[in-house]
Amino acid sequence: MLDTVLNLGLNDASVRGLARATGNERFAWDSYRRFVQMFGNVVRGVSGERIEVEIAALKSRRGVELDTDLEVDDLRELVATFGSLYREQTGEDFPQEPREQLRQAIRAVFDSWNGERAVQYRRLNRIPDEWGTAVNVQQMVFGTRARRVAPAWPSAAMR
Repeated sequence: MLDTVLNLGLNDASVRGLARATGNERFAWDSYRRFVQMFGNVVRGVSGERIEVEIAALKSRRGVELDTDLEVDDLRELVATFGSLYREQTGEDFPQEPREQLRQAIRAVFDSWNGERAVQYRRLNRIPDEWGTAVNVQQMVFGTRARRVAPAWPSAAMR
């Protein structure tokens, strides 16, 4: 019932390791941009509308229509912008420690159990409140390629 948070574990240091491991800097920064966006919104309640306004404004300044048309520097700029928005709306810096990111994401899942959306979902699907909820954490593999692709959780070699 809670939205997905992809790419948990990325941070300002590991994004560079992901770029090296995949040989694709744009992919790494787009993954990090999506993570900061999702984590801020889903886990900490950063306004999704404000995030979308920032994306639209950058695309307008760059004269592009699609997120996929944004360049690496644009994605870096969005990460910085989302970090500022996160700080403005939470009073904290975006967490850089993967274990802290995971702790907060897990807490958000459990806290969501009594949210309006979850209550409506249970009511519609006749799910008893007593059942509770769970957290699923899994390692991602980014597509299929001929060469090895790094997992979402940053290893020591990626830092």
